[in-house]
Amino acid sequence: MDVDGTLTDGKVYIGTHGEAMKAFNIKDGAGIHDILIPRGLIPVIITGRKSSIVSQRCMELGIVEIYQNVRDKVEKLIDVLNNKSLGLENAAYIGDDINDISCMALIKQKGGLVGCPADAVDEVKEISDFVSIHKGGEGAVRDFIEYIFSEKCPTKV
Repeated sequence: MDVDGTLTDGKVYIGTHGEAMKAFNIKDGAGIHDILIPRGLIPVIITGRKSSIVSQRCMELGIVEIYQNVRDKVEKLIDVLNNKSLGLENAAYIGDDINDISCMALIKQKGGLVGCPADAVDEVKEISDFVSIHKGGEGAVRDFIEYIFSEKCPTKV
């Protein structure tokens, strides 16, 4: 999954001394920590930005696969899946902006599952199998996780 605009509302708050802040939704965190991980799905963060805040949040949630400052998300995605002997059909991805489209399109093409928050850009919504009723940082990730395990989800990852 992506972080900014997906796990967060996409805003970065920067104080006068350069400190940055991001807000994370507790429901998203519970979905990852209490639903996704216990059911054997491995959460993976692939983000273009680097932030100690994201590292801290991942540690709290039990996310150990975290890749920050990634310029080529597709290359990293394939590398992660290959290291686990998994194919793209075994992947689910949630993203919100044009830098997520390449991963999402590839996963969808191979039979995996892709989703996005309600406030994702139109191009992302168009290729998504699931569009949350929630905006990024407001429960969209939890919504996607619940969808993955629901009867409504046609694809099992």
